[in-house]
Amino acid sequence: MESENLQDTPAVEMSSTNDKIIDRIHRYPHSLVWTPLPVITWLFPLIGHIGITNSKGVIYDFAGPYYISEDNMAFGWPTRYLQLDMESVGGAANWDRSVHEANTVYKGRMHNLCCDNCHSHVAYALNEMGYKGSTTWNMYSVGVLIGLRGKFLG
Repeated sequence: MESENLQDTPAVEMSSTNDKIIDRIHRYPHSLVWTPLPVITWLFPLIGHIGITNSKGVIYDFAGPYYISEDNMAFGWPTRYLQLDMESVGGAANWDRSVHEANTVYKGRMHNLCCDNCHSHVAYALNEMGYKGSTTWNMYSVGVLIGLRGKFLG
C-alpha cells in the first residue's frame, strides 16, 4: 500500500482536536457512532449502522455503493457513540490519516450488506491506525465493541 502525502488530506482532518462531545451539533471527536436500522434493529437490537469520526468529530460512514457520507449518516444522526483513545495510535495526525485512507478505499468499493459494509469500513480505519495494537479488526469485532461499550445519546 502506498503512503499518502498528508498534504493531500483535507485540512479539516489534520487540524488539532477538542475531545469534548457536543451532541447539539453532532460532534463526537475520535469516536465510533451508531444509529439503528429501521425494522432490523427492532428485531435484532445489536444490529445497526456505524460510522467513524475524525479528530474534530466529523462523521464518515460507508452509506452505499462507492459512497462515503460526510456528516449525513445514511439512517439519521447517531443514537450511540464510543469515544476511542486517539493517543494510543499516535495522535490526531495518524487517526485522521487512517480515517481518510479508509474513506478513500471505500469510495471505490461496492456495498455488500453481508460482507463489505459500514462495519467493514470502520474496521479498515481501525486496522490502518493499529487501534489497541491490532490489525485484525473486522465487522464483527467492531459491532461487539460499539454494542457492549457504546453510550446512548439523549
